[in-house]
Amino acid sequence: MSGNRSPFVGTDDRATRIVRSFAKLADALVGDFDVVEMLDGLVLSCVDLLDVDAAGILLLKPDRTLEVAASSNGAARYMEIFQIQCRSGPCVEVVRTGRPTVVTERAELERRWPVLGKAVARVGYSAVHAVPMRVRDEVIGALNLFSNAPSGLDRLDAEVTQALADAATIGIMQQRSITRATLLAEQLQLALTTRTSVEQAKGIVAEYGGVDVESAFEAIRTFARSHQANLSLVAEQLVARTIDPRHVISPRNGAS
Repeated sequence: MSGNRSPFVGTDDRATRIVRSFAKLADALVGDFDVVEMLDGLVLSCVDLLDVDAAGILLLKPDRTLEVAASSNGAARYMEIFQIQCRSGPCVEVVRTGRPTVVTERAELERRWPVLGKAVARVGYSAVHAVPMRVRDEVIGALNLFSNAPSGLDRLDAEVTQALADAATIGIMQQRSITRATLLAEQLQLALTTRTSVEQAKGIVAEYGGVDVESAFEAIRTFARSHQANLSLVAEQLVARTIDPRHVISPRNGAS
């Protein structure tokens, strides 16, 4: 979370990656798309584009409780789950207030959220930046960024972060022409249910291939793309054992 770097000044490569990230999110506004894959892409884009070490997303379920919808690594997922259990933290606060929350010092983290602050320190993070996922006054979740360094995002990086969160929120709201809150709640519940299948599939592939869960997830994504299938469907089929994990961890074995 460096304080001076601008997303619009620097190498052409970074500018290109920013444009591509927004282009991917824009795809969610037309046709059919996979909510889980979109949110996973969002957290990975944040880590790639911004000076942060991890990212996670919490979404509201129909009963107004929070659930982890995406995380860039295991530490980020742990922090998101911990916030839900403690019912406090930057994401929880952002969902409640609808306003961004920024803390750039470990001591301030522990002062504002004593239990969470100690947990954040244990995994090595020193700063957090959380922004709401909302359309007008309706908040559906929060995007949380974690950094090992005790510093905050500069103004333009903060704007990029909010813009990415806004684009993803619009994508969720627009899927299958959702216009009523009840339909939105059903879609979010489906996304969170699918997330469970994805996590189970990652564990299956990781155990079978003897790799970490991040490598397992990348193998599942690659398999889904090579077969022009939705990530969610592939995950469900792995859990149901209708897809052999060896075809995922060794794609040539599963080639059509």
